[in-house]
Amino acid sequence: MQLTCDRALFSNAFSAAASAVPSRTPKDILKNVFMSVSSSGVELVGTDQEIAIRSRVEGVQTNSDGSALLPTQRVSSILRELHDERLEIEVNERALILKGAGSRFQLSSEDPLEYPPVPEFSETDYFRVPAPVFRQMIRRTAFATDTESTRYALGGLLMEFGEGTLTLAATDSRRLAVTTSVCERVGKPKAPEKTTVVPTKAMSLLERSIDPNAEFVDIAVRDNDVLMRTGSCTVYSRLVEGRFPRYRDVIPRTGAVNIPLPVAPFLAAVRQSQIITDEESRGVDFLFAESTLTLCSQANDVGESRVELPIEYDHSEIRITFDPRYVSEFLRVLSQDALVELQLTDADTAAVFRVEDSYTYVIMPLSRDR
Repeated sequence: MQLTCDRALFSNAFSAAASAVPSRTPKDILKNVFMSVSSSGVELVGTDQEIAIRSRVEGVQTNSDGSALLPTQRVSSILRELHDERLEIEVNERALILKGAGSRFQLSSEDPLEYPPVPEFSETDYFRVPAPVFRQMIRRTAFATDTESTRYALGGLLMEFGEGTLTLAATDSRRLAVTTSVCERVGKPKAPEKTTVVPTKAMSLLERSIDPNAEFVDIAVRDNDVLMRTGSCTVYSRLVEGRFPRYRDVIPRTGAVNIPLPVAPFLAAVRQSQIITDEESRGVDFLFAESTLTLCSQANDVGESRVELPIEYDHSEIRITFDPRYVSEFLRVLSQDALVELQLTDADTAAVFRVEDSYTYVIMPLSRDR
């Protein structure tokens, strides 16, 4: 089997597939990227058997059919060091050979028949979301998950399909991120009866795999897994088992005041206040009073800080304490010229940040007696 391709395009596809290859696994076969060559093209697959990525390689010239296993670490190193425009790959019974203009690498390769099967996107009924929108939705929620939690389904993103809408929600029990977008139906897909929670890792891999020129992300949800296709890439993932919290119940419907805050200066003030914090005293006091937001932090053996930011505020004084990391992580995923609306009730009630009508972020305040 032999093929010639654009080295950069192959490298990009290989990197996408390799991102699903486990760094540690008792199954050595999973340390490889599976390459399939046929008349319909070349596809690279990586998996840890919970999550998988299929990545199609464009611009390949071949008259062969077959498959091979590419040792992930060695091939990654070769592709990283090669700068030739074209790459030639040859597979025979004894070895895998990669050639550049003046380079030749011969690697041993395992039997591709031993590689576990990975589902393909073959559904004709599925949901469709604009790719740039879905990428933004993932960025606005994935950071709020708890990837180390064994409680409920906090290590993933909840997908909810409504009439013409898709909602993603994520929480680690201390904060909550919820975003909604328009969603089309291709064919006659049915909204899942079971709770659909996709692992954070799978969603993050998809977010990185979405090509800037991709138009849509197609989503097919099955009983225990999900397939998501965009451009030349397909991500497969098992669903997270467990119960997702009733997140809508923790969003306060109204508050005492609504405060408009420009993202860039607000983020700068939060990051400054975060400097004088430590693990024992990680909270920052947010004081809203007399057209000014004052952020105060203090930590033993470190010092203290006071940062002031002029804002639109003409209500009675409210002092509330937040973990600044939770505020800055939210602000970093927004456009720096955006405006957020902060809904406050008192020092002990969850604060709600809203961006337009499609994005809601809730933070539980810290006790001031911490």
